[in-house]
Amino acid sequence: MQTVLVIDDDENLRETIAVMLEQEGFRPVPAADGKDGFEKALTLKPDMILVDLRLPLMTGTEICKQLRAAKIQTPIIVMSAVGDEIDKVLLLEIGADDYVVKPFGTRELLARIRAVLRRAVADARKVLHFSDVEVDVERRIVTRKGEEVKMTPAEYNLLAYFLHNPDRALTRDMILNSVWGYESFPNTRTVDVHVVKLRQKLEPDASVPKHFLTVHGVGYRFIP
Repeated sequence: MQTVLVIDDDENLRETIAVMLEQEGFRPVPAADGKDGFEKALTLKPDMILVDLRLPLMTGTEICKQLRAAKIQTPIIVMSAVGDEIDKVLLLEIGADDYVVKPFGTRELLARIRAVLRRAVADARKVLHFSDVEVDVERRIVTRKGEEVKMTPAEYNLLAYFLHNPDRALTRDMILNSVWGYESFPNTRTVDVHVVKLRQKLEPDASVPKHFLTVHGVGYRFIP
């Protein structure tokens, strides 16, 4: 049975999510504030974390940052209120895997939970290679010529998407939807910026890319 840590100061919402999770065969673990939630994330090692952005004692953003800084790669879905200013790029940079906006339907939340967990299971215990680059998917560690390459969570997620879709012409919208985890995005320039970073870190010559290729008028293609 997979464990889902639910960190939210809204008692009614926590209980509603807990009932839904139990009905679907998950084991919910509630936490009413950020500090308690962070401690449970460290000690219980859940399979998934649902965390509200605005929490007493410790914010959802800080929880994400500290877990990722501690090399804990538990999948995280951020929950936020409609009125919150959501910087979607920031959420990825701090290590969140997806987000839902309150109020949300239980079916939508369940679908996102299952999708993120499927990605996590598919990625587990794999080591992928191209050129002189090695990607330990389970540990989310990238090395080149034996030296570790420092990557942000967003850069790593983009790299993983390319690795799972080799030799395919991928539009910017496809990449945004799959990597950033939602249907629309205000600026596809985000993809271009992150591809440039991957080229700088992983290509033999970033000015003449051999692996992360531009498909003019479409998007990008990854050639292993």
